Amino acid sequence: MGGIRRKPPFPFLLKGLEYKVLEVFAVADHRPTIAISMGDPAGVGPEVIVGAWTETFVHDLCRPFVVGQPEILRRAARLWRLPIQVVEITEPAEAQPSPQTLPCLCCGPDEVLKVRPGTVDPRAGQAAYQAVVQAAQLVLAGQADALTTAPLHKEALHLAGYDYPGHTELLASLCGVQDFAMMLYLGPDEQIRSPAGLAVVHVTLHTAMRQVFEQLTSENILAKCRLADQFMRQLMPAGKRPRIGLAALNPHAGEGGLFGQEEKTILQPAVQQARQEGLDVQGPLPVDTLMVRARDGQFDAVVALYHDQGHIALKLLGMYRAVNVTLGLPIVRTSVAHGTAMDIAWKRRAETAGMIEALRVAARLASKRVAK
Repeated sequence: MGGIRRKPPFPFLLKGLEYKVLEVFAVADHRPTIAISMGDPAGVGPEVIVGAWTETFVHDLCRPFVVGQPEILRRAARLWRLPIQVVEITEPAEAQPSPQTLPCLCCGPDEVLKVRPGTVDPRAGQAAYQAVVQAAQLVLAGQADALTTAPLHKEALHLAGYDYPGHTELLASLCGVQDFAMMLYLGPDEQIRSPAGLAVVHVTLHTAMRQVFEQLTSENILAKCRLADQFMRQLMPAGKRPRIGLAALNPHAGEGGLFGQEEKTILQPAVQQARQEGLDVQGPLPVDTLMVRARDGQFDAVVALYHDQGHIALKLLGMYRAVNVTLGLPIVRTSVAHGTAMDIAWKRRAETAGMIEALRVAARLASKRVAK
């Protein structure tokens, strides 16, 4: 495929598990429409979109279209040497996607066409911002069923004048929600033993480590446990409640207070309240063993206390299969779990499996909302 780098086909598709296409959509015409924001055009976003586009599996699951600059996508198709025709549309209803046809709703300033690949540029930040806002607005208006985002560069976004730490906070602001969270998700496979997969929800996110401790309250932790429970209930077998493990903050979960009091004063009260509400939450547990137990199927979700505590562990389990899901929004939003990768951007080295998986999860979640 013209040098596109992919992992082997997802093993759970071959094992007759719940992710089969026919189980998700009984009728092909019921495929959800997914708006894809192009991301930062100087990064790998356009590449992974185009690289994933030729997968017939994607089009079996959904009807995707892209919001962004059509010429950038044409450049990406030429880079991959793929016979994809980028067709400009003015509204989602016009989209007729196929592995050979990529509908694009034009968005963003023309100046972005002058941005050099692999560079941090405010023009690229502006284009990425406009694409994700317009794509999200289309979903909010009911013109698309879900949003999948390609990565944006936070510094470029800031240089363009937008003070958001990332997609999660931007979309929460756009949707007017206060109770939200970033979640990384891995579907079940030979390594992830839970039948519903494994989710990692973060209590704090894009914040300096010095500020993490100010944001760790029993109320915030309890709120994220609720969001984890709500999400995983969509994927659990009938009658099963998600099993949630809360990560400890200190080494050895504080070792009875020898290494810190936060487990006793903040985390344990959150667990007690969650269990009173009927949530199956255990902890706080040392994260090194917690993630091993979660991998082996003892937990369906983990609530991590800060960014790297959750990200590093989950990405070691499945870097190119992990999906970023924003919880608490009135819309379905998924994303690849990697960044703009400026160091390899536009060099035909981008990995496309994450975008394929992000679209698959978006399609599945959107179908469940429609079925309600």
